Amino acid sequence: MEFAETVLYVLRTNNSCARVGNPSVGAVVLGTLSTPAVKLQDVTVRYGRRQALAKVTATFPRGATGLLGANGAGKSTLILAILGLIKPDGGHIDVLGLNVAESPLEVRARVGYVPERDAYVPNLNAIASVEYCGELAGLPPRDALQRAHDVLSYVGLGEGRYRDVETFSTGMKQRLKLAQALVHDPDLLLLDEPTNGMDPKGREEMLELIADLGHRQHLNVIVSSHLLPDIEQTCDSVVVLARGVVAAADRVTRLRHSDGGTFEVRIKGDRVRFLAALTAAGLEWAASEEEIIRVVLADRDPRTVFALANQLSVQVRHLRRQVPTLEDVFEQITGSSNSGLDSRWTGRTGDV
Repeated sequence: MEFAETVLYVLRTNNSCARVGNPSVGAVVLGTLSTPAVKLQDVTVRYGRRQALAKVTATFPRGATGLLGANGAGKSTLILAILGLIKPDGGHIDVLGLNVAESPLEVRARVGYVPERDAYVPNLNAIASVEYCGELAGLPPRDALQRAHDVLSYVGLGEGRYRDVETFSTGMKQRLKLAQALVHDPDLLLLDEPTNGMDPKGREEMLELIADLGHRQHLNVIVSSHLLPDIEQTCDSVVVLARGVVAAADRVTRLRHSDGGTFEVRIKGDRVRFLAALTAAGLEWAASEEEIIRVVLADRDPRTVFALANQLSVQVRHLRRQVPTLEDVFEQITGSSNSGLDSRWTGRTGDV
């Protein structure tokens, strides 16, 4: 419970940086609308002999973007580098048009950060904790208090604002961190595993808040998570990080349609012979116990399936193009499997 983290993340250089207003209204941002929220070029970070980030080049557009990767992929290191709290061994980072190396305090003045670990002062209630963050951010005490009330109500802690934060549940502490990150009305919000440790109901409510901030309140948001559904529910774009390098970066909808032309097929007839025919035709496939066969046709005509079935007197009862989930795309890109269906993406054919 190191509150020093929060102090560093919201510290401002002077009161002129502070803005007061409704927490649900997006702020005026630095630069132009065409300026990316974050741009990284050849960013390398090493911890001794271990390379956490290897020449990472990526652009986080304005809006809601996910930073997706398994635990240990380098996500938290990348966030700390964006905040200017870690000096890269190479490359450069721009945040909202500002060079992080040249203007670290100005960058942190425009950024709100929700760390993965707890970050609050013991023996304070919620309103005092958020107000304190507002004052650290350069807000006058009266304005900081008003903003604290506003953002606590926004995140759903209005009734618990006078409770000691040490009595809060995990979900309430996550909401408190979000309020602390929003109190100074930032232009960019960074969230590191924001649903960590939350129960299903609390997790869903947190995701709804993040989606509201990014989509309806027009705040630039970067959500770092290893949970694919969290990114899919809250973000329009995604940067996939794997073992310290960028494996992919695009809009979620485009990545979900980059599946190589995968179709769901159901047949009536000799299943074993049909699967063998798919293999002989050079088609990748994966069969499930629910009688669904997923066939990767790539650029080949779907009528190929009907032709093969006709040769074997097999009836095709269902043929539909599959729209993959982000989990499917993640497996394809990284070569790892969370669902057990790895043969579809590794070039191997399934067992009959």
